[in-house]
Amino acid sequence: MTEMHAQNASKKALIVYFSWSGHTQIIAQDIQKATDADIFRLETVKNYPKQYRECTNAAKQELSNNERPVLKSVPDFSKYNTVYLGWPCWWGTMPMAFFTLLEKNNLAGKTIIPFTTHEGSGFGKSLQDLKKLCPDAVILEGFSKNGNSVNDANEDVLKWLKKTGQI
Repeated sequence: MTEMHAQNASKKALIVYFSWSGHTQIIAQDIQKATDADIFRLETVKNYPKQYRECTNAAKQELSNNERPVLKSVPDFSKYNTVYLGWPCWWGTMPMAFFTLLEKNNLAGKTIIPFTTHEGSGFGKSLQDLKKLCPDAVILEGFSKNGNSVNDANEDVLKWLKKTGQI
């Protein structure tokens, strides 16, 4: 094996996802099964309320106050060339935990592949926010799925991964 081949073989893909209800986690796991990428669940130190309305209110307050929630831990991005980033679309963008993550970690030169779950908004403005936070990354076409239909999303995930050249 050449040195270059060994170096490329050691650079796997990473899936980083945030999931409150479990919908985004299902998509992340579908991606992981298809790509054999490493997987990392992004979690905040402070837990979100378990009730939907209370959680959405907490998320809205974080966004309104431009808060940066403290994260329990972060992955070592240096090991990866490709990073899948997945989140639920909250109030038209990604959860503020992703702002914390992306402001504190330089993903320049990486290929970012976004995915989201939502209740009708698609990506909202989260892709624009992602581009602002990661201006020197290559951002591929994302995948968006309504949260109520994630259990039947595997075929759609596979089509998207093929379309973007990931499998």
